[in-house]
Amino acid sequence: MPSFNPEKLFVNVIPPASSFKPIDGRKYTLTHSDLTGELFLDVGYLFNEKKINPKMRDEVLAEWRRSKQNQLNLIGKAYVDGGEFSKEIAEVRFNIFKKEMNTALKGIIYGDLSFFVNYPPLLDAPIYISFESNYPEYRQVLYYGNPRIYLNKIQPTQLDHRLNFQF
Repeated sequence: MPSFNPEKLFVNVIPPASSFKPIDGRKYTLTHSDLTGELFLDVGYLFNEKKINPKMRDEVLAEWRRSKQNQLNLIGKAYVDGGEFSKEIAEVRFNIFKKEMNTALKGIIYGDLSFFVNYPPLLDAPIYISFESNYPEYRQVLYYGNPRIYLNKIQPTQLDHRLNFQF
């Protein structure tokens, strides 16, 4: 996954989803092109399974879910392996996902900026990413901060100032 460039992010909000709904269960499907460096974000009530390459499995999926304490969290997952890869390849995939997760999260959060304008408290919601693997050492859930962190990492000149919103 290339480094984050807002000009190479293409967002598709799948109706009936909008910048106002859903909140709980809002789902993100982020895919990319290794050739062009483009990121493709689908936002909706369901994951866009048509965009997932079953051979590559290099997408990042995320959704808003409530914790047992009724707090909204952004919960994501990255598919490392399901037993089809050797341990060495699973390790490479795991390390690539970890290295590129910041770019993926910038794409998801920046791509849904109008949602955060409508629900600013979610800028401080925790982000957890689950790495799915048959190998225990790569099967992990990691904390990735909150959406505000990722917006603050984007250059101010790249942010859409028409939103007139403080991060």
